[in-house]
Amino acid sequence: QVQLVESGGGSVQAGGSLRLSCSASGITLSGDAMGWFRQAPGKEREFVAVNRWSGSSDYADSVKGRFTISRDEDKTTVYLQMNSLKLEDTAVYYCAACPLAYCSGDSNDYNYWGQGTQVTVSS
Repeated sequence: QVQLVESGGGSVQAGGSLRLSCSASGITLSGDAMGWFRQAPGKEREFVAVNRWSGSSDYADSVKGRFTISRDEDKTTVYLQMNSLKLEDTAVYYCAACPLAYCSGDSNDYNYWGQGTQVTVSS
């Protein structure tokens, strides 16, 4: 059974930091990219960051310079370090796996998803 399990969400004041983790089980991620998406109340799910098997990463403009995506050595766990958090970063954050040769921010490219973890930023 394939599982992506996120953790690390919570409540933080604006300007603070959180580190999200996503661990994969039941799946061989060889060649897969791992991405983070988020969905705020009343809004569509949006791309946050992707880390490809090659090691390259991309970020949404809204988080560039504040968020960093990384993976552990065996590439089964992906992290999202979130610094300088803003009120507008409040959302449910999802990790996802993309099996394509090149993965971007299109959620349709991702075939496995975690259940999400809530991040709430307050003033």
